[in-house]
Amino acid sequence: MIAPPIPPQRTRIPHLAALTGLRGIAAWWVVFYHARLSLTEWMPEAGTAIAASGYLAVDLFFMLSGFVMWLNYGERLRREGAAGAPAFWWRRFARIWPLHAAVLGAMVAFALVLLATGRDMANYPLAELPLHVLLVQNWGLTPELTWNHPAWSISTEVGAYLIFPLAAVAVRWGAMRPWALVAGVIVAALALHGVFTLAGAETLGEQITRLGLVRCIVQFGIGMMLANLWAVWSGRGAIAAACAGASALCLVALWLFEGMDTLLVPLAFAALLLALALDEGPAARLLSTRPLVWLGDVSYATYLVHFPLLIALKLLAVDESLQIGPAAFAAYLLILLALSGGLYRWLEKPAQTWLNARRPGQRKTASVCD
Repeated sequence: MIAPPIPPQRTRIPHLAALTGLRGIAAWWVVFYHARLSLTEWMPEAGTAIAASGYLAVDLFFMLSGFVMWLNYGERLRREGAAGAPAFWWRRFARIWPLHAAVLGAMVAFALVLLATGRDMANYPLAELPLHVLLVQNWGLTPELTWNHPAWSISTEVGAYLIFPLAAVAVRWGAMRPWALVAGVIVAALALHGVFTLAGAETLGEQITRLGLVRCIVQFGIGMMLANLWAVWSGRGAIAAACAGASALCLVALWLFEGMDTLLVPLAFAALLLALALDEGPAARLLSTRPLVWLGDVSYATYLVHFPLLIALKLLAVDESLQIGPAAFAAYLLILLALSGGLYRWLEKPAQTWLNARRPGQRKTASVCD
C-alpha cells in the first residue's frame, strides 16, 4: 500500500499562543524551584514537592526553542542554505544577549562591592567572567555554576543555535513520514537517557556543567521533529488527545519506576508540547489567555532576573534561619513581575530591534523584526 503524501509545510508562520503561555508557566516554575528551600516553614509539602521539580522546566524550554526555531527559520534556512546562517545567528544574538549582558553587568557591580568590602567572592569568579560574557560558560569549560546560575541554559542554547542551520539543511525534514519523526523523537530520548546513564546521572538536573550542553542539543532536536509533526498533523484533534494520553502514561510510569527520569521526562514533555500545539480545547484556550501569554512574552526577563533578585531579597530579608516569610516573598514576586515587564518593554525589545536594524550586510530597507 502506498503511503499518502505529506502535506507541504505552511508558508505562513503560525502563532501558537498556548505554547507562549506554557513558557510563562515554566519560567515561574523555575522561580519557585530556586526559592523553595527558603519557603519550607509555611509552604505546603505538596507545593514544595512541585517546586522541587522546577529544574525540569528548562527541558520544556529546550524543546519549545527547537519547535519555534523550526517554525520561524527552518524553511527559510532550507531555501537559503549556508548563506542564511549569519542572519539567523545575528537575530538570535539580538534576541538573547542584550538582556543577558545587562543582568550580568548588574551582578558584576554587586561582585565588585563584595570585593571592595572583603566579602566572599566564590560565586563570582572574575576569571570566568569572559566565558559568561560570550555565553559559553556551560560548554564544559567550568566546574560549577557561577554568576547568574540560570544563564547556563542560555549558554547551551547558543550551542544549539550554532548547529541549527546545519541541521536544517542536512536533513529533508519535510519529506520524513510521521512514523519516522516519532521514531526520531524516541531514539533521541533513548540516546539522552544513555548519555546520562553512562555518566552516572539519575536525573536531568545532575552534572549540569558536564551534561547540560548535550541535554539542550538533543531536546532542541526533539523540538524540531515535533514542529515537523505539527505541520503534518495540524487540525487533527484525535491526535492531540492521543498525545495528551501518551504524556499522562509517561508521567504515571515515571511515578511507578524510579531512575527513569532521564528517559520518561523528555518523552512526557514532547507529547505534552505536541498535544498543546495541536489542541484547540480548554487547556489550549486557558494557556492562550492574555495574562498567560503576557507571562510567556516576558518569560526570558523573568528567567534571567529572578535569581539575582532572589539573592538581593535574601540579603535584605533573611536571617540565620534562611527562611523567607510569606509577606516578603509576595513582595519579591510582585517586584519580579513588574521588573520582568519593564525589562521586556524598555530594554529587551528595543535592544533587539536596534541590533536587528544594524545586522552586518543588511540593507536599510529590510525588515528588522521577527
